[in-house]
Amino acid sequence: MIYTITWNPSIDYIVSVKEFRVGEVNRAVSESMFPGGKGLNVSMVLKNMGVDNTALGFIAGFTGKEIERQVKQAGVRSELIHVPCGCSRINLKLKSNQETEINGCGPEIKEKEIKELYQKLNQLKKGDILVLAGSIPNSMPMDSYKKIIKPLAGKGILFVIDAEKELLSQTLEFQPFLVKPNQYELGGLFHVECRTKQEVTAYAQKVREMGARNILVSMASEGAILLTEEGNIYYMPAPKGEVKNSVGAGDSMVAGFLAGWVEKKDYFYALKKAVSAGSATAFSEWLATKEEIEKILGQIG
Repeated sequence: MIYTITWNPSIDYIVSVKEFRVGEVNRAVSESMFPGGKGLNVSMVLKNMGVDNTALGFIAGFTGKEIERQVKQAGVRSELIHVPCGCSRINLKLKSNQETEINGCGPEIKEKEIKELYQKLNQLKKGDILVLAGSIPNSMPMDSYKKIIKPLAGKGILFVIDAEKELLSQTLEFQPFLVKPNQYELGGLFHVECRTKQEVTAYAQKVREMGARNILVSMASEGAILLTEEGNIYYMPAPKGEVKNSVGAGDSMVAGFLAGWVEKKDYFYALKKAVSAGSATAFSEWLATKEEIEKILGQIG
């Protein structure tokens, strides 16, 4: 079973305005609302591809109830924990001349709810996959990823990390199965900029030396690079298409990689499926469907 953790889920309120003007009344030409958060995005794209999984995380208030309703409606098994105070955040995605985001705060996560999450994680067994993705709420300590993984290490669980800075670096001693930084997050680990494929490959190698088994680095329109635990380096260019949505593309890559690896246990195939899923989401209004992913997968061979 694949499990995902979303620390601070949201309702993503996506509004399109023909020509946004600051300080004036602007009228939307379209609007939509979806459940958001990196872990939930991974869960829903996995489900779209026919891969069963369980969503863990924290929700609160009327927005939390709507998040849970939509997650269940999508067919994802939900074990989201209800926080008694506050509301899950609403993130505004404004699409106009430029794309602008305003992200809400979310509820305060207290020790009682964190302990409940630990209890749920005790159900994981050898061969299960745990995806930890995204930032953590301000109410949680910066070593939260490490605290989650440490008691589970040695049980044969495969950890997938999609985070940056300390959240990522603190997990490397536990040899995560996969880490997925983008090229800027990868450079940020070493206080450098990774502009070229050669630089990305060199610093991905450093991350592997620090403990990560496989490193998948997304490079936006340049595609992705995968450095495997076997020492192989694979590059996959991004397919051509009109980018309509930047939200969730990286999460879709994680889902695509896991779906491909679970299907064939082949890293190059997993990379192709990762790039297909990430691109399909980028070319869609929301998260990619199975049909959209398979169409691109067929195009890239």
